[in-house]
Amino acid sequence: MVKNENKKLFGLLGRNISYSFSKKYFTDKFNMLNLNNYEYVNFDIDDIENFPNILKENKNILKGMNVTIPYKESIIPYLDKIDKKAQEIGSVNTIKITKKGKLKGYNTDEYGFKKSFKPLLKTHHKKVLILGTGGASKAIAYTLEKMGIEYKFVSRNPKENQFSYANITEKEMQEYTIIINCTPLGTHPNINKCPNIPYNFLNENHLLYDLIYNPEETLFLKKGKNKGATIKNGLEMLKLQAEKSWKIWNKAV
Repeated sequence: MVKNENKKLFGLLGRNISYSFSKKYFTDKFNMLNLNNYEYVNFDIDDIENFPNILKENKNILKGMNVTIPYKESIIPYLDKIDKKAQEIGSVNTIKITKKGKLKGYNTDEYGFKKSFKPLLKTHHKKVLILGTGGASKAIAYTLEKMGIEYKFVSRNPKENQFSYANITEKEMQEYTIIINCTPLGTHPNINKCPNIPYNFLNENHLLYDLIYNPEETLFLKKGKNKGATIKNGLEMLKLQAEKSWKIWNKAV
């Protein structure tokens, strides 16, 4: 907890986030901008029910937060207001704390994903498999919808109109030439894991996009690269959404 009343505190809310990019990114940013009274910390909690304690302990100095796995959806009931886009997506990854102490939720994943994804598209990229159904996947689906790109979710527990991993055959792999990993599978330190899809049917027409950025090249991406697919990790998306968060925290509300 930061004691100094002149401090402006920001942080990342999540679980098992010691590996996270955000703390270093914003600490470096604050140093570069000579914002000596700004600090960015990790709020690593086991349960979302602990969230109010963070607010209580850091009252008056906490100005904004990023939200990551697994709290992008479960954070919503704790907020006073949600931006229209975040509401449509059903997922929040940025919180601004207003001067009156109100919490407003936003989603900057959509912005970061679109800007980093769009330049990779080729004419044959028509359909997307979204691996995972968590908070991040909602922002991806929302973006694809706005871009007019057809998609299907792949889940271990598929609902209606979703694929299970066992359903994916050569036919689906040829039809869906973009595959986006929104699961945490393959994140450091579990670098030998990857989503269970038939990688042997990948080819140079495929585009594999992984929201994971640590390691730089996940097993999912390696397997795609070995088959000649275009690959992209989540680092650029993360930087873009972090900058968008920074703009949100700095705008007057």
